[in-house]
Amino acid sequence: MSDPQPDRDDQTPRNDDPTRTDQPVPGGEPAQRDEPPGADPAAQADKTPPPPPSERPTREDEPPRLGPRPLDRPPVDAGSADVFGRPSGVAGAFAPVPAPGGPGPAEVNGARRIEVAPPHHALVSAFSRPHGVGTDLQRPPDAGQEPSDPDPFWEGGAGADPWRDPAASARLGPPAAAEPTPAILPRPEGARLSARELVFGKRVKPTALALLGVIALLIGAVGGLIGKWASDTSSALTEPGATIAEAAPGKERAPGSIAGIAARVVPAVVSIQITVGEQGGTGSGVVIDNDGYVLTNNHVIAPAAGATGAKVEAVFHDGTRVPAQIVGRDPKTDLAVIKVNVPNPTVAQIGSSDALAVGDEVIAVGSPLGLESTVTNGIVSALNRPVRLSGEGSDTNAVIDAIQTDAAINFGNSGGPLVDSTGAVVGLNTAIRTGEGSGGSIGLGFAIPIDFARKVAELLMRGKPVKHADLGVNVAKPVTDGRTDGAQVQNVRPGSAGAEAGIVEQDVIVKIGDRIIRSANEMYVAVVEHNVGDRVQIQLIRQGRPLTVTATLRSD
Repeated sequence: MSDPQPDRDDQTPRNDDPTRTDQPVPGGEPAQRDEPPGADPAAQADKTPPPPPSERPTREDEPPRLGPRPLDRPPVDAGSADVFGRPSGVAGAFAPVPAPGGPGPAEVNGARRIEVAPPHHALVSAFSRPHGVGTDLQRPPDAGQEPSDPDPFWEGGAGADPWRDPAASARLGPPAAAEPTPAILPRPEGARLSARELVFGKRVKPTALALLGVIALLIGAVGGLIGKWASDTSSALTEPGATIAEAAPGKERAPGSIAGIAARVVPAVVSIQITVGEQGGTGSGVVIDNDGYVLTNNHVIAPAAGATGAKVEAVFHDGTRVPAQIVGRDPKTDLAVIKVNVPNPTVAQIGSSDALAVGDEVIAVGSPLGLESTVTNGIVSALNRPVRLSGEGSDTNAVIDAIQTDAAINFGNSGGPLVDSTGAVVGLNTAIRTGEGSGGSIGLGFAIPIDFARKVAELLMRGKPVKHADLGVNVAKPVTDGRTDGAQVQNVRPGSAGAEAGIVEQDVIVKIGDRIIRSANEMYVAVVEHNVGDRVQIQLIRQGRPLTVTATLRSD
């Protein structure tokens, strides 16, 4: 079934289509379609040709079909057919090979055959096979061998080459033989060259060479004279035997100078180093007894107290490092005593903190930030300053009645001495107050007064427990009526000294003994500075009326 073809002006069938097989052959009958070889003519005859498209049944919706175009076969010139046409009876591209006894080479099947002239005898002699040899050129002639004998070059054998045997198996063999490298013979030693030959290649006369030598000597002599002259003229700048005069005597330092005080105090100050596992810390201490007792702060050695494998060492100003043992400590006053085994240690002179006045010059000695034997000076900024200690990293939770100073005190100064202008210890450096984000000294340092610290230290050195006076009253917050400040009582412990004195809740304590009370910290230090069993008068305000009671302090 063929598709409808578009209309075109030229409906004449074309005979120049090279793919057409039904065109006439010049000089013969119209060519027929080639049948496949071996086709049975009878079977071909039984095949019924399909009906023309005009007679085939069509559907109502099928468009009309076009019939085949008529063939137009123009006549073929007889001469062209004789030259280019197939011979009569030949359907293929080649003529059959003549059978033996058949027609001669000039005519096959009645057709004329073009004869080819024989090659020139010179070409035959140069390129043809030898006479009587019918083998292929790919195999060498078997001269001197029987036809039945195998050729060792091709057929295998003792001298066969496996590269020419297609049935040979792959194997590794020795490398191709290389031409031997000729041995390099040593050259015979030639004649030695003289200096003139080596430098000038025999192009300078001996007289000229001697002249050059003389010129070189003259240049060397002139250079030596110039060097001697230069050395003589430079003698005014340097002096081989020059010496510097001996130094003048040093400045005389009065015993009360800072340098003189430091020279006496520094040997009595130690740097305390503790190690607990992989953790460590540093602080300071001062030798207070010939037996090697050292006074320091409790928060300096508290991490090592009772810790397994803890180590405490004391380092003196000359670098001597000795182990130290904890003698005793008091977390409520932040004081502790350790002992070192050092013969004849330098002992600090103990002074009196009660003799201090605001503005007195003081010196702080210790190991701030691990820097041993550091000395700073300042003045007493305030006295009896209640300061609560946080005791971070230790069991310290105390309120001290501190000496305030502007001498630079930093971390590591804790436990070191604060001395007066005579070099006597008047306090124990304990705490600092830092500005936000500074982490260092801003001129606000606090020291425990030595008069109070000495009493605690003596009890620790004797191995006795430290008892603290206690009132048994807790205060909530400071209050004021505009004229008087005080600490309001929050609660009173039953059976305490305060309860026996008649103090009740909501009372406002304004004075204990001779000390005015304005806050809870001031009330605490005012009680602790007394001894257990002391009778003290307490002034208070109850419901707007002043009242004085007497309390006998008990131990905590």
